[in-house]
Amino acid sequence: MMLSGAARLAGVMGWPVAHSRSPRLHGFWLRQHGIDGAYVPLAVRPENLPLALGALSVLGFAGCNLTIPHKEAALDLVDEITPLAARIGAINTVIVKADGTLCGDNTDAYGFIENLRGSVAGFDPAAGPAVVLGAGGAARAVCAGLIEAGATEICLLNRTQERAEIVARDLGAALRVEPWSGRGAALQGAALLVNTTSLGMTGQAALDIDLAALPLAAVVNDLVYSPLTTALLGAAAERGNITVGGLGMLLHQARPGFAAWFGVEPDVTPALHNFVAGM
Repeated sequence: MMLSGAARLAGVMGWPVAHSRSPRLHGFWLRQHGIDGAYVPLAVRPENLPLALGALSVLGFAGCNLTIPHKEAALDLVDEITPLAARIGAINTVIVKADGTLCGDNTDAYGFIENLRGSVAGFDPAAGPAVVLGAGGAARAVCAGLIEAGATEICLLNRTQERAEIVARDLGAALRVEPWSGRGAALQGAALLVNTTSLGMTGQAALDIDLAALPLAAVVNDLVYSPLTTALLGAAAERGNITVGGLGMLLHQARPGFAAWFGVEPDVTPALHNFVAGM
C-alpha cells in the first residue's frame, strides 16, 4: 500500500545491515495486514549509535531492532530496560514510548522458546537436561529463555571455557559448565541440544560433534539458518532425532516488536517462513 504522512516507522540498526532479513520479514507482515507503515534498514556505525537512538523519537519512529554490533552497547543508551534484557545483557528491540523515552527489550529468548514450541508438539523445557553450545549473546538468550520456561538443568560448553563460566555465573544455578573437549559425552541423557555458535554457518568452520551419546528422543536445534539445513541438523535427522532450524527463531523474535510498533499481533506461518527463506 502507499504510505501516508501518518505512516508508522520502524527499522533495524546494524553495521553492516545489508544482510539483515528483518526488512523482508516485517515488510511481509505490513503488506499482509495492509498497515500504513514502513520498516527500513538503518546502517549505523558503532560510534554513531547514541546519536541514532536519540533521533528515533525526533524522527517519529515507533522503535527499532538492533543487530550486531549494537545489542550490548545499547544497554547504556536507553532510558529503561526490561528485567529479561538485563539478565541477558543485551537489547535487540527498542520501543519509543509516548513521552519519547526509549525502552529496551530482548525478544531473542521469546523467539527461541516459541520456535521450539511451534515446531515440536508438546515441547516442555522442563522435561529433561539441555546442552547448549556457545557462550555469546545468543547462548545467553537461549539459556535465559530455557530457565524462564522452567528448565532446571543446562549444560553449557564453549571453546573458551572462561566465557561459559561467566554466563553460568550471571544466569544462575541451573547452568553447569563442561569443557569443550567433552561435548560428545555431555549429550548423554540430554533432552535438547542447541547450537548457538557460528560453527556450521555458510563460510564458517564445521561443527565437529559426535552425536552417538544423544538419545534418539532428544530435540536438536541449530540457530544457524544459512544454510537452512546445517550439517548438524542433517546428521541428527538421519539418526532419527527431531530437528528444528534457526530461521523460526528470527521470525518469532520479531513478533513482540511488530505488535508494539504497528499495533497488530502477527503470526508466523509457512508462507512467511518460505518468503523470508527465499532471499
